[in-house]
Amino acid sequence: MKTLTIRLTAPLQSYGNEATFERRTTGDYPSKSAVIGMIAAAFGLSREDPQVTQLNDLSFAVRIDQRGSILNDFQTVEWKKGKPRKLSYRNYLQDAVFMVAIGSDDKTIDKIEFALKHPRYQLFLGRRANVPAGILKMQSFANEDPVSVLQKLDWQASEWYMKKNRREAQIRVELIADASLLPEVVDNRCEMVKDQVISFSQDNRQHGFRKVAIKQLKLLNPLFQADTEHDPISIL
Repeated sequence: MKTLTIRLTAPLQSYGNEATFERRTTGDYPSKSAVIGMIAAAFGLSREDPQVTQLNDLSFAVRIDQRGSILNDFQTVEWKKGKPRKLSYRNYLQDAVFMVAIGSDDKTIDKIEFALKHPRYQLFLGRRANVPAGILKMQSFANEDPVSVLQKLDWQASEWYMKKNRREAQIRVELIADASLLPEVVDNRCEMVKDQVISFSQDNRQHGFRKVAIKQLKLLNPLFQADTEHDPISIL
């Protein structure tokens, strides 16, 4: 198996879960369906193209390197002329950084990496307005699965965030992966998430459930600064 890591960061990101027109919340991390949608856009696939659902076969894991904070956006929408405006709330993740890892055979991963570097359609992180903060930073690893790669990969948070946590030598982060990639995780750390792509069709968008496992990791902080011993009374 070959693995490709993708660093996802932007001023705003939003990864849909169960939502209504009036309130659209966001998940805490990129869903597999959102990443599949981004890859499909890079390939230039239509929403109804059968190749989209084939991307469900990719092995998938994500590491939350910088959790970010929630932004609540209030909107009024004039949905029909002469009708009362509708009220709507949208949630976004601010200043978050995620490390996504996808795994497959060498040929498939190479094609995906090339497509993400030369996308046919605009790439976005969950919603159309949420474009990546610059060129995607990617790295490929031969003969390794997504979990093994993310477990050893250096912490990829923003520099300002590392400095903010400079008193911590190790940072605890969360790894969420296909349950099959974390067989050692006990059942009470597994859950079902609804991000298996069935259809991206705007008329009949559907998602199925897949089982994921969750694991806590400790990563070294490269900007760690130990507290210096200082006794202010000693100068008196």
